[in-house]
Amino acid sequence: MTTAAHEGAAPIRLLIADDEQLIRGALEALLGLETDIEVVGGADDGEAAVELALRLRPDVCLLDLEMPRADGIEAAERILAGLPGARAIIVTRHARPGVLRRALAAHVAGFVPKSTPAGELADVIRDVASGKRYIDPEIAAAALTAERCPLTDRELDVLRATRTTSSVQEIAEELFLSAGTVRNYLSAAITKLGAVNRHDAAELAWQQGWI
Repeated sequence: MTTAAHEGAAPIRLLIADDEQLIRGALEALLGLETDIEVVGGADDGEAAVELALRLRPDVCLLDLEMPRADGIEAAERILAGLPGARAIIVTRHARPGVLRRALAAHVAGFVPKSTPAGELADVIRDVASGKRYIDPEIAAAALTAERCPLTDRELDVLRATRTTSSVQEIAEELFLSAGTVRNYLSAAITKLGAVNRHDAAELAWQQGWI
């Protein structure tokens, strides 16, 4: 629960996005007990989170990393672009180091595991709302020792598209490239990662948190 230090101040307006309804409901209930935090909305996918945030204008968005339609980092990027004063916290079950680098590049202010107790999470929300940044220490330590990504931005783009698109032609259309260019990027990525094929390369890149 909040302390007297928070009394009299306007509550922190919080948006929660998580496609697991049980978890989102529990977070809404537990964080809603904090007298200085007001849960203003909930979403079950990244696109809905962006739309809701731009409409409700929360102070802090608590975003699950892995959601349908747009992941938490992509949603955070779009929310922060539309609401420069807002702050975003990513919550994840799989804290891959490369994902932390993506989150920091997207100006996410908090990065915590899903195992974080509600009371600690409330404190992180307060810190982030006040302008501070919070990165879970274990995730930060893992990121410092993680292998650097050997792939170019375009190679990452085609591997990211590979995870959701079935053919090279569809990837080419999605990225506004020729099919030949896509094949060249895929071949380079497969070689650099020592992968068997493009799907294997995409899976390896995802496991590292690069895409």
